[in-house]
Amino acid sequence: MDQLTSLGLAQQTVLDAAHPLGCEKIGLLDSLGRVLGEDILAPRSNPPWDNSAMDGFAVRWADIKQDYAITRIPELNIVEDVAAGAVATKTVGPGEAIRIMTGAPMPAGADTVVRVEYTEPSGTKVRIMKAEAGQGSNIRPKGEDVIEGECIIPKGTQLRSGEIGMLAILAKSFVLVSQRPRVAILSTGDELADLDESFDEHKIVNSNSYGIAAAVQESGGIPVLLGIAKDDPDSLKDKIRQGLTCDILVLSGGVSMGDYDFTKPVFAELGADMNFWKLAIRPGQPVAFGKIQGKLAFGLPGNPVSSMVTFDQLVRPAMLKMGGHRKWERPVVRALFQESFSKHTDRRHFLRGILQHENGVLTVRTTGGQGSGILTSMVKANGFIDVPEEVESLKPGDSVNVQLLSRNF
Repeated sequence: MDQLTSLGLAQQTVLDAAHPLGCEKIGLLDSLGRVLGEDILAPRSNPPWDNSAMDGFAVRWADIKQDYAITRIPELNIVEDVAAGAVATKTVGPGEAIRIMTGAPMPAGADTVVRVEYTEPSGTKVRIMKAEAGQGSNIRPKGEDVIEGECIIPKGTQLRSGEIGMLAILAKSFVLVSQRPRVAILSTGDELADLDESFDEHKIVNSNSYGIAAAVQESGGIPVLLGIAKDDPDSLKDKIRQGLTCDILVLSGGVSMGDYDFTKPVFAELGADMNFWKLAIRPGQPVAFGKIQGKLAFGLPGNPVSSMVTFDQLVRPAMLKMGGHRKWERPVVRALFQESFSKHTDRRHFLRGILQHENGVLTVRTTGGQGSGILTSMVKANGFIDVPEEVESLKPGDSVNVQLLSRNF
């Protein structure tokens, strides 16, 4: 009988076997959500020169720093207008001002910008009705945002809208990103029927392939659906060979000990080097992992919740590492459990949970029935309540770890 492998050991075994893929260059607008494959260095500073942060007048602070209670209002000569995108041709001298728009480079001689609402321009003159806070007001200094040569976005960053905007500022129309792992997905069993098949009431719709395919996409991979392998060694072998053209093979069903569970002998016939066949977790005890012809191969349980939980705990981290991510753990929060729960101390449990804020406190309760065939428990859940092997029971008010499946709570 195969020994139960702890989840921690299984996860480390999988991660040790997973290696980052290569990189590819893609267009900037196609890179959202992808993982950067290179350090991005600033080719120039941003802003590249001191510029005005306001529409107003570029002046010398010495000309406007007066006590308005006892002296006259400063009146300056307007010697030039500078629009955004233009550069001043004149220098601001004593008693002079240059009209300037937001973003325009600061003229030589000026050290302050007075916003337009604090002025009264008239013809070639402008009266400064209110001084700014001090010398240098309303000026964005060169390099305030980015300094030339600085590493702005490090390799391994997952690109969001902010990074896309920064890459555009740096004129990067193409970026180098990590390749996405291709994941072959295969369901097994004569009892299964696919979505577009006509089937009788004795058949079960193949939900696993589509749930796993969606999980692959959420994890940044490319799903390749292989369909259904019948309960026949030759059919299974043929489908697995097709899947070995991908980076990862994920098979669901057929890894238990039934008379028609052919995965183990077929894996052996194909030269698989297997690391484990059973995990000390619930749901999802019958889980296989190893390599077949150098490709990562996972055999997940046939029950839909078990397949999704084990995918999340094992396949997802491997995919993230292969796809260039620097972190592959789900965020974890502490929450107060709202129910009573008991179990044996031989397995780690992942209860599907509903997190919510109640009077400023983060609480969690289960989604209801926790059977491995109750797929609505995954539909309702926004977190996995992680109950360690050694914990025998939980009572209301106990603090538990919850792996976040969604931040919408």
